[in-house]
Amino acid sequence: MPLLKAGLVLVDYDTGAVQRLIALQYNPETLTRSLQVQGVGPESGPHVDQMRLKGPPIETFKLEAILDAADQLATGDPLATASGVQPQLAALETIIYPTSAQLQQGYALAQQGTLEIVPMDAPLVLFVWSKDRIVPVKVTELSVTEEMFDSDLNPIRARVSLGLRVLTIDDIDFGSVAGSIYLTYQQRKEQLAASAPGGSLVAFGINGILS
Repeated sequence: MPLLKAGLVLVDYDTGAVQRLIALQYNPETLTRSLQVQGVGPESGPHVDQMRLKGPPIETFKLEAILDAADQLATGDPLATASGVQPQLAALETIIYPTSAQLQQGYALAQQGTLEIVPMDAPLVLFVWSKDRIVPVKVTELSVTEEMFDSDLNPIRARVSLGLRVLTIDDIDFGSVAGSIYLTYQQRKEQLAASAPGGSLVAFGINGILS
């Protein structure tokens, strides 16, 4: 059975058409997740508010990926020989760049006297970690440590740290492609929660909650 790859998929926000696939060369050994509860108000508020939620929690992912051109260099791969792992790094880094065409267009509009330049659209980023975890995200942090270089100073090994924030229906249109993907992600969580063993009160050493 082949080893499944984790990675990022860039899609058109309106249609869901795939624009680019970025598979991680090696699956990270750890994936750190954090969930921040979205309650109604401060803890000192009315008692009824303590039982209410404004929306889904703010969920973030942190992971570290390794890129290594050693195997490709050993087989004489022309891309690795010419550029090391720079193409893979560029694929990740340009996610958070406006395109050069968008920058040129913005400059041209500014030169024409346009007072307000509309923020530039970017593809929707999906984080894929198995078929059960496909979720729309925003890249919030990206750092690169280049560790080894060839004779032309091309990096041939690098460590990439990624910070991702899940986009929920509070961030995106409910009826959009992204909204549908997020709802499927949450519904899968609910299905898994329903399948978890429930246990019994006896296991807690009690016969009832009020007794």
